[in-house]
Amino acid sequence: MSSLWRLPLGNKWRQTMLQSSLAEVEDSITFRVLVLALVIVGVVATDIAAETKFSLWALPLSLVGGIWSYYRRRDRNISVKFCIAIGMLVALGAFLGRLVGESNDTRVALAELLIQLQVLHCFDMPRRKDLGYSIVIGLILLGVAATLSQTLAFAPILLIFLAIALPTLVLDYRSRLGIENFKIEREQFPQRNSQIWRNSSFNLRFLILNFLVVVGLGLAIFAVLPRFPGYQLRMFPVSSSINVKGNFTGRSIINPGYVRQGKQNQGTGGSGTEQGNGGGKPGQVDDSFYYGFNSQMNQNLRGEMKPKVVMRVRSQTEGFWRVLAFDRYTGKGWEISRNEQVRRIKRSPWTYQIFLNLLTGAGKTKEIVQTYTVVSDLPNLIPAMASPKEIYFPTPMIAVDPEDGLRAPVGLSEGMTYTVISQVPYRDRTLLGKASTKYPQSFKDYYLQIPSEIADKVRKRTEEILANYNQQKVSQSNKSLDSTYEKVLYLAQYLKQNYQIPDNPLDLPYLAENEDLVEAFLFKHKGGYPDHFSTVLTVMLRSIGIPARLVAGFASGEFNPFTGMYVVRNTDAYAMTEVYFPKYGWFAFDPIPNHPLIPPSIEEIQTFSVLRQFWNWVAGWLPSPVTGLLNNVFGTLFTWISKVCSWFVSLFFKGWLGIFTGLILATIISFLGWLAWSQWREWFRHLSLRRLPPMESLYQQMLLWADQKGLSKHPAQTPLEYAKVSYQHHSVATAEVIDEICQAYVSWRYGGYTPDLHRLRQQWQQISSRTEKQIRLKSNRD
Repeated sequence: MSSLWRLPLGNKWRQTMLQSSLAEVEDSITFRVLVLALVIVGVVATDIAAETKFSLWALPLSLVGGIWSYYRRRDRNISVKFCIAIGMLVALGAFLGRLVGESNDTRVALAELLIQLQVLHCFDMPRRKDLGYSIVIGLILLGVAATLSQTLAFAPILLIFLAIALPTLVLDYRSRLGIENFKIEREQFPQRNSQIWRNSSFNLRFLILNFLVVVGLGLAIFAVLPRFPGYQLRMFPVSSSINVKGNFTGRSIINPGYVRQGKQNQGTGGSGTEQGNGGGKPGQVDDSFYYGFNSQMNQNLRGEMKPKVVMRVRSQTEGFWRVLAFDRYTGKGWEISRNEQVRRIKRSPWTYQIFLNLLTGAGKTKEIVQTYTVVSDLPNLIPAMASPKEIYFPTPMIAVDPEDGLRAPVGLSEGMTYTVISQVPYRDRTLLGKASTKYPQSFKDYYLQIPSEIADKVRKRTEEILANYNQQKVSQSNKSLDSTYEKVLYLAQYLKQNYQIPDNPLDLPYLAENEDLVEAFLFKHKGGYPDHFSTVLTVMLRSIGIPARLVAGFASGEFNPFTGMYVVRNTDAYAMTEVYFPKYGWFAFDPIPNHPLIPPSIEEIQTFSVLRQFWNWVAGWLPSPVTGLLNNVFGTLFTWISKVCSWFVSLFFKGWLGIFTGLILATIISFLGWLAWSQWREWFRHLSLRRLPPMESLYQQMLLWADQKGLSKHPAQTPLEYAKVSYQHHSVATAEVIDEICQAYVSWRYGGYTPDLHRLRQQWQQISSRTEKQIRLKSNRD
């Protein structure tokens, strides 16, 4: 074997190996510490965002690896490299094994693999290039954490990462230039003034200023960045697969707040006693769980819930997270009459995707993707936007009831994540106003049901309200209510304006045994709880032959502009009215006071919705006069901009004359914009040069002049390397001046020597004036 090393090729290969192992060895302890800090911040960020415990073992091992790598940075460490390679193969095998069970969302698995590889990599980082790999890994981990994060807990981690990254990049650049540690230089040359040391070491003021600028620009870009709808990938976030024990029929609804003691029987309610949810008996509302998420909805309960976050939703647009609907009115609440007719849908064992095959209307629709993360335990009812067509869910099957509600075999537990794709219909008021009033018999059987005791009384009151409106409009020569859609809108608005929610919820008395909720609301109390408004509207519509049902779910919640997620609380749950329009399907109306009449949907989607939501969030902290003033200013500004843009675009639709006029205006505007931009750049350049130290200013002037002559300095070039290249592109006299300026700049910047600025300026002025004369003479000859 030793004879092979003596051969020329073997000897050359061994020398190359020895040189490469010792080349670019990084000795800066500060640089290594900062790089290790970046990696640790990335690991911690992933740990926090994914709610895992990577850092329990990764952080101490990373510290040990960093220390080991520093002390063994000049050794070949063949055995260590061999062990690292084996460890990486083991980590890859574990990742592939885990990938089989989590094939739908691999972000956490990939992050864990990257952390394992980085820990192994920490034991072999002799060179600056190796430290650069660790910087990139820290940045990737931070990016993974950003995609996983659902709260603002990620924000301080991001700021810490940025604060560490700025000095790390400074040291990395100094290392690339081959500049020694400034502490060593200061010990060797203590006589140099403080300004020189500030130039050759960290400038804390400069770092803080850059930190603030980066944060400010990042927030501004985040706010105005367009959010175009549509997911580019079809691998959506889903929790790990859940095994279901027992026979799942889909008939039972498990609401933890409304279960009889000793029985897992939904259809009961109260606070764990005989205060049942069925039968309309008086009782108390559970303070954590919404009473409407049940096979029966008892609206004779009193009380209110204590707010708590129950889930976070990432959606392409704001919406109503629909849970379930009721078709039978009981006089004191609602129930699902066809609870036995639920159908089960299984998914393939190789994917989390379940196709629902729900019927949709013939109108225009839009695909909306939503990802739900459960924060607090919920019933086994699956919230989703209207008209879901696909769901990525962790259980092997789900159930769908006749009212298009989705049910899971298990309760939605804390930490569960699933994704829904809905084909949401557009709400076209014109088309819905022309919808037919011929309803299928099946809809008449289930969605026109009213207790006979109140049917005539409610119908007369409803017809009286509509007649009064028609008489008033006819006398004013306005259009009367001649369509189902307009009748529903008016009745919902009428309830909002003429009936009230009691100031104290406890002031509303319980319903008597033979008392009807709708009758008491309209004729006795002149109001009721928020959900009572929706019940009354539903029954009023049924009384005049319009099919309607009660739908319960969550409002969109509070939008967080920094995480891009809707934070939904248990108190966001409420009920609305859904009305059926033949050919177009079901559409919701909200008669509750202080709620929008039409719930938010895809019609309100905006490319710059984050900017709008961010402004709403900021405006909430400002005084009302300031908010009103800013709304008027920005509203007027955007109105004028929209008018000018519309006028300009309309020119191109007015024949050839309009097209030529538009092109001329576009040319003039472009030229004036270019001229203004050039002048601004020139002014800003001169202003920047005045603020620089004299030597720095002269050096930058020289680089600017050379750039105009076609010899730009590459960012990776040092000043001395650039000076050598200048001899190939300029005359000897010019290149010598450039070389001297570069030498003086390096001596001043990194050596602390005072240059002869007067002589350098004279030489530079002679060179620049000579060049200008040559250019003028050449132009005169031409």
